[in-house]
This record gives sequence, structure tokens and C-alpha cells, in this order.
Amino acid sequence: MPAKIRLHQIERLLAAMAVTLAGGTIAFRETLHESWFRSFYRAVVTVTLTGLDTVPTGAGPRIVSLVLVGVGITILGYAGAVIVEAVAGGVISGALAERRRERTIEHLHDHFIICGYGRVGRRVAEEFQAADVRYVVLDFHEDAVAAAKDDGVLLIDGDATNDENLRRGGLDRARGLVAASDSDADNLYVVLSARSVRPDLTIVARASGADAERKLVLAGADRIVLPYTAAGRVMANLVLKPQVTAFLDVVTTATGPDLQLAEIEVRRTCAAAGRTIRELRIRHETGAIVISLRKPDGSFDTTPEPDTPIEVGDVLIGVGSPDEIRALEDLFTPRETVAG
Repeated sequence: MPAKIRLHQIERLLAAMAVTLAGGTIAFRETLHESWFRSFYRAVVTVTLTGLDTVPTGAGPRIVSLVLVGVGITILGYAGAVIVEAVAGGVISGALAERRRERTIEHLHDHFIICGYGRVGRRVAEEFQAADVRYVVLDFHEDAVAAAKDDGVLLIDGDATNDENLRRGGLDRARGLVAASDSDADNLYVVLSARSVRPDLTIVARASGADAERKLVLAGADRIVLPYTAAGRVMANLVLKPQVTAFLDVVTTATGPDLQLAEIEVRRTCAAAGRTIRELRIRHETGAIVISLRKPDGSFDTTPEPDTPIEVGDVLIGVGSPDEIRALEDLFTPRETVAG
């Protein structure tokens, strides 16, 4: 039985107990004319079958006592069944684990949201995990939820097309969103919902064809991926340019053991901003190679010369080993701002 149903059973049990105690208190108050506290005490010890200090006099109070005893037996029996079922089903530990996950998600910032945990979504999660990037998964399909739990990812068991679930995933604090559902309609709905809340959010969406691609762009997606088109391109390149394809596969995969690609935005507080590649001695200091600069207007300066200045707003694309990439990132780490 699902945990939510067992929790509802516990809620009904507590409600029944509260109603019974309230009714018993009022009944004893009216029949015995005792104080409210004394009437409540008498109702509690009667319902819980712990006995009474004195036997109530008169037919009315005794009838009330008999009714409360019967109700108490029923409630205690039901409570025992619910408790046994709850413990056997792990509802207590499950509820605590769910609450811990919710608290963790509530404290996330600059994370990514993966909407859909199918084959594509799982691959995205693997890359994020290898790159040490924080992320949250949204899905409600049984197999996807089971896979997410087995993988130990932060999961929201719900439909990503629901605005409330996106909010629970920390949409207002997220760095980006990946719409990776198998359904173009679901991806379109997710992109529309996310873009309406976060105009500045980076959104990448999956599409099955050109028609869906156009609609997702209109909805606000920044980048569109067509898995079948991409797969066909890779297969053709493996035949025509196998070594080039192998190299790109290594440098574009976060799990690659040898080389990685990295993109680093040059911010205003970066000490290296405005200096040239030669002045920074990037190759000597980090071991990484700058293979391109993306300028603020969207153009690319491929294989930039050593005297090319790296300006604020540029996005530097470098290649190197994991250690070299970390050194390159450290070189362009923004300085801490100091209040005057």
C-alpha cells in the first residue's frame, strides 16, 4: 500500500480520537456536571481503557462510559493495525527520507532541473554527476521513479508540466533546465512554464523532429537537441572521420579520463580580464590550451593569437586534462568584491 495512503490512515485515526475525546468530555460534563478538566480526564482514561478513579453514578454516565469503551477498543485495534502496517511498509523511514530530500532541494542554488528521467535524462544526469554539478530530477512514471531512487538522485515524484512541481524543484533558484521527456508536448509545456517564470533561465529541450524544434524555439528554449539527428551525424562521422569523432567524444564527455573541454565566462571582477593570452602565459601556467573565444556578440574567434586580449564578457573555451582545466578555471576565478 502506498505511503500516502497509510499517512491518511494515521490522520483519520488521530481525527477519530480527537472527536471521541471531545464528545466524551461534553457527555460527562452534561451528565455528571463535573468540571471541564475532570470530564476530559474521565473521557481519556475511559477511551484508553486505563480505568476510572471512581465508578460514575447514574444510568446516563454509565451508558456514556460503555459507548466510550467500545469506541476506544475499535480505535486501539485500528491503531494497532495501522502501526504494524506502517512499520512493515517503512512509512516512517520513507517519510523521513522524503522530508530530508525536500529540505536538501529547498537549499539548492544554481542547480539544474532535469524534466524526464528516461534514457536521455539519465545520460544527462550521469554527465552532471561526473562534472560535480547539482541537479534535481522531475518525473512521475513508475520505471523512471524507480531508476531515480536506485541511482540516489534528488527526485521530485511529480509531473514536470505542473507549475507547482517546477517550483518545488527550485525553479526560481535554478541555473538551467533540461526538458528531456519523450513527449514533445510535455517538453513544450515545460519550456513555456519555465520561461514565463524565469526569462533569464538557460533551457535545453529535446525534440523528435523539425516541427517540434520550431515550436520549442518559439516557446523559449535556448538550445534544441534532436537525438535521432545527432545519432545519425555521429554514425556518419564515425565512418568518415573516426579519429576526429573519437577525439570529440573524449573531450565533450565529463567522464573522459584524458581530456576535457571547458567554457569559462570572463567576469568584470576577474583579475585576468583585459590581458592577453601571452601576458597570462595560460599554456605555461595551467597546461590547458585556449581553442576559441566566444565574443559578446555571439561570434567565435577560433584559435586566437597569443596577443589576443581576453575581455570582460568573453567566454573562453579551453581543452586539457581535468587538472589543467581546474587550473584554467582558477586563473579566471572572479575576485571577491569588497565593500567600501
